[in-house]
Amino acid sequence: MKISEIYEYVIARGIEKDPRGAETVAAQLAREKKRYAEMKEEDKKDYDTDRLANPYSDTRVLYGDPSREVKRMLVGIDIEVGEVLLADRLGEKGRPVDLIMSHHPEGKALAGLHDVMHLQEDVLARFGVPINVAEGIMVSRIGEVKRGLLPLNHNRAVDAARILGIAIMSAHTVADNQVTSYLQELMDKEKPDTLGDVVKLLKQIPEYAEAVKYNAGPNIVVGSKERRAGKILVDMTGGTSGSEDAYAKLAQAGVGTLLVMHMGEKHRKEAEKNHVNVIIAGHMASDSLGMNLLLDGLEDKGVEIVPCAGLIRHKRSWKRGT
Repeated sequence: MKISEIYEYVIARGIEKDPRGAETVAAQLAREKKRYAEMKEEDKKDYDTDRLANPYSDTRVLYGDPSREVKRMLVGIDIEVGEVLLADRLGEKGRPVDLIMSHHPEGKALAGLHDVMHLQEDVLARFGVPINVAEGIMVSRIGEVKRGLLPLNHNRAVDAARILGIAIMSAHTVADNQVTSYLQELMDKEKPDTLGDVVKLLKQIPEYAEAVKYNAGPNIVVGSKERRAGKILVDMTGGTSGSEDAYAKLAQAGVGTLLVMHMGEKHRKEAEKNHVNVIIAGHMASDSLGMNLLLDGLEDKGVEIVPCAGLIRHKRSWKRGT
């Protein structure tokens, strides 16, 4: 596959599993195209034209010729300078890497992370929070994340890849949509009664079972294994953690349990205050599941995957999702 084909593939899969639905995503892209068409030529010079076909600002080809053929990819949850050097070293040992794929965004994909957080507004609305309230809750948090990203050294890994002549890309929300959809469908189908039942169900999934061996498996952080789960919201997409103000509104909307990748202490305390149970499924395991659901399709198309940097690789039939 060419780099451009891999890029188009992960975007298409991300849209396919977007919790907002394909119609909402299509409407977003249509608005973006209209906005671009109405821009002054001077403003178009600085515009990221990927936005016209890709609704995920944290998923980008960061360096490399889009027409390059890819036979082998080095894929990790976090790609930093060390992993770029690893890719170069693999080439020296006779296993050349044609493309590095990072899950967590780097370069301009990291700088644009805040933009995908609007997705969370629609997730909140789908679970019963009025959309005007959801947008109001998220606006200050999105601004906070945007300001927090401004001072970061976004391009360290990308610069290293450029110097060594290795193509690099990030695939973030496109993968998070996979794990969110996979787990939400599982919870809706199995309807686990208690938090303990939710944890047991997670441990049947290979990525979580493997993470347990490293003390990084699922943990109940609000509630107990005997507590009834009620309505379960899988909250694993939309860039990064949302607003602390959301938990009161989710409780009012009838959500009993949040199943998340990770959660800060301030957020955990707000969930506890509002009697919303929280299960942290595990960060690397959840990201690995989302990435694997993308990577299996690429591997089926003939691309060799070399996992690194926290990626728990498990191959399943992506068509069945088993």
